[in-house]
This record gives sequence, structure tokens and C-alpha cells, in this order.
Amino acid sequence: MTEIVTRAASALAPTEDSDPLSRYAAGWLLGYRSAHTRTAYARDLRDFAGWCAAHDITVTGANRSHVDAYARGLEEVDGRTPATVARRLSALASFFAYLVTEDVLTRSPLTHVKRPRLGDDSQTTGLDRDEVRALLAAAAADSPRAHALIGLLAGNGLRVGEVLAADVDDLDVERGHRVLRIVRKGGKRATVPLAPSVAHAIDAYLDGCTTGPLFATRTGRRMDEPAVFRLIRRLARAAGITSADKLSPHSLRHSFVTLALDAGVSLRDVQDAAGHADPRTTRRYDRARHNLDRHAAYTLAAHLAG
Repeated sequence: MTEIVTRAASALAPTEDSDPLSRYAAGWLLGYRSAHTRTAYARDLRDFAGWCAAHDITVTGANRSHVDAYARGLEEVDGRTPATVARRLSALASFFAYLVTEDVLTRSPLTHVKRPRLGDDSQTTGLDRDEVRALLAAAAADSPRAHALIGLLAGNGLRVGEVLAADVDDLDVERGHRVLRIVRKGGKRATVPLAPSVAHAIDAYLDGCTTGPLFATRTGRRMDEPAVFRLIRRLARAAGITSADKLSPHSLRHSFVTLALDAGVSLRDVQDAAGHADPRTTRRYDRARHNLDRHAAYTLAAHLAG
């Protein structure tokens, strides 16, 4: 907990001399149960604080026009996707709302800021079935740890934060299924069944180990997200995947959802497997939903004719 507070309190360190404001940042971040969310939001806040410093603005002195300029720069100058810009603004809206509730500000500069409209389709770079197979083969050839990690990300569609936060003793057996118990977004606990191939890969990697982080470095420390990014891209290049340098851990989650839907798994079951709170999120990954052959009118006509 002390480490979290320290990292949270340093979120504004490059631009703010005010210790109280740093403490507010720490308090705001500690309101989120997910360590992954805290890390991402701290990064987003630090980015905005850096922008404010570059434009001689204090964070608490920023107004709507400043936030609009920041968002426009992200999209038009930095080339960030609408989804990234929307997430950054969501983080800022949460932080400024917290400052309002703590009576630091009387109103939030995010109140009337328009956020990018997200398209109906996910913009994340995904992989097709052959590419996922090639990536798994490259991971198996690389190391047992790589094989187990890629198997979980691509074979179960877990968020990278869910995987990296898991410990060895979170593995279990339930009603004949090998399972991994994880903490989902928002602090919700979930039990995830493992396909036999993934379970075997994990067993081979652990080689009898029964304690500690599920995925650790050679020194025994918990593996971090930058290391996973580097591993995925290195394995993708080895597998001959042309989009290797655009891939991320979320790309494998994206691939899990799209391939499961392509395989005929129901939207509801894929939503549950991915841990999506809203089915509309899952539908954004359904590449075949625009296929006219699937239109409900055909199925209904056949039903009525029968």
C-alpha cells in the first residue's frame, strides 16, 4: 500500500510544487481497487500535468479550453486513437470530480468537454486464426514462460493486468476444471476455466513451483506490462506476423473475442468470458456482424415458412 501511495503522490511531481495536491492525486487513485486502473490513470494524469507545464498552466488552473486543446493535440498532433483520447479524458474527469468533492475546486473543467465518439468497431490490431497459431508456436519455441503467458492472453482473453496480478496459488481445480481465480476490473473476483493446452503450458512453466507471482522475472519479481509488450512483439516478429510492431497485450484479448465469435460462441458467453459489463463492448469485436447472410430476416422467413 505504501508503494501505491508513493507512486500516486508522484503523479503530479513534474509540474506541481504543492504537496497537498499530490496527496489529492494519491487519494483519488486509491479509490480504485484495480492496480491496473491506478497505474493507467496515474499515467494519464501525469501526461496532462506535463502538457500543462509545457503551456505554463497549473493543473488546478486548467479550464475547458485548455482541456479541449489538450484533447485536440492528442488526436491531431500525437495521432492517438479516439479510444485513447476518450480514456485520457475519462481519467481527467474522474480526477477533477474528486477535486470538486474535496472542495479544492468549485467546478470541473471537464463538465462540458466533448469526448471522441467511438466507432462501432474496435480499432485494436487483432490477429486471425493462423496468426494466433503462429504466435503460440513461436512462444512454445521461445520458453515455457512465454508459452504459458501467451496461452492465457490469447486462449482466455484475459486483461494483462489480471494475468500479472495472479499468484501461483490462484490456480485451482473446481468441479473437474482447471481454473485460475482472478480479480476483474472494478475489483470483481472471477473464476476462469483453463483449456487443457493452456493448463499444460502453465504446469510445464511452473515445474512444481507452488508460491509467488504466477509470472515472475528471473530474479523472482512480478513481471510488468512493458516486459509483456516487448515479449509479444518479439514473438510476433519471430512468427512472421506483419503487424508485429503494432501489437499489444490487448491485441490478444481482441483476437480471443473475435475468434470466439467467429467460431460460433454466443455473444452472451463471449461477454461473460471476456468480463465485459456491457454487451455492446463485445459486439465491437464481432467482425461478422455486418455479414448480410446473417440478417435476422432470413432466419425469420425460414421459421415462418416452416
